[in-house]
Amino acid sequence: MNDRAIYLLEDYDIEVQKTRKGRGCIICETDRGLLTFMEYRGNVGRLPLEKLLLEQIAGQASIGVDRIYTTKEDGLYVTDSDGINYILKSYHEGRECNIKDRREALEAMGIMARLHKVSFLPKGSFENINTYSPTLEYQRHNRELRHIFTYLKKRGQKQYFERRLMETFPVYLEKALSVSSQWEEYENLEKGFDPDQGGFICHGDFRDHNLLKVDGHWMVVHFEKWIRDSVVRDISLFMRKLLEKNEWSIHLGRELLNAYEEVSPLTAYEYIDLYYRLAYPEKFWKIANFYYNTSKAFISERNLEKLEQVVALEKQKEIFLEEVFQKIRG
Repeated sequence: MNDRAIYLLEDYDIEVQKTRKGRGCIICETDRGLLTFMEYRGNVGRLPLEKLLLEQIAGQASIGVDRIYTTKEDGLYVTDSDGINYILKSYHEGRECNIKDRREALEAMGIMARLHKVSFLPKGSFENINTYSPTLEYQRHNRELRHIFTYLKKRGQKQYFERRLMETFPVYLEKALSVSSQWEEYENLEKGFDPDQGGFICHGDFRDHNLLKVDGHWMVVHFEKWIRDSVVRDISLFMRKLLEKNEWSIHLGRELLNAYEEVSPLTAYEYIDLYYRLAYPEKFWKIANFYYNTSKAFISERNLEKLEQVVALEKQKEIFLEEVFQKIRG
């Protein structure tokens, strides 16, 4: 965040009384309360829909969300002399959701379900907005995994992490190919999420950092990664993090799903989609991809720790998937 961009606040119909640095932003004390002025790195063409979505959620759900402020000329962003775009949003001081607290983790699933129930926009809103495809992402990840495995096999003297990665690669590559192939079979049988039927938007980054307790009420913030995808995207992202930290607890997994379905039941197709999103070796792909795209001169021991953790939890993950999703696998 460039502090010199503060002068752009003059483009807004607000009275700034004081500013201070925040994490990647400028926090402004104004006549409209606390606001945050931040760099916007996404496609500014998405901002009108994001603003519309936030206004709809605020009007229909008992959940607090961000508010995007417009300029004096009704613009949604301002641009500095270097071509960097900035937006002005509401700022909320609160604590993050404590996912170590079982009660709060379950409450978060209910909040997510309530959010999803009102995250629809008119059918004609999505011109030039792509819909996420699990199939295309699996195919891309698989190509990357094959490429990295070939690179490793050709690499000369290997560090210990690289040798360990080589040892584990065949198992996870085969798993990735198997999961993606099985998913495509299901997808061809029934297209449960039809992007042409409406305008559902999921948060895209629903995690503890973006769920704040403010003055005794929950707020969902940072919608910058919103995407046209099934509710399963948010569910799988949130559940995966909790389950990895809890050794893929079957009891916890069922509790999380029950908490969501008490508010908004999942369809059979969504259950299948969730199964495969959790089954795909996403964590292994991230570790391998991070290794490939960073310097090989020094490989942090943290990479090895993450790899060993994935390997150690693989059996528990398989048992979890078999037990929790047995009604769709049977």
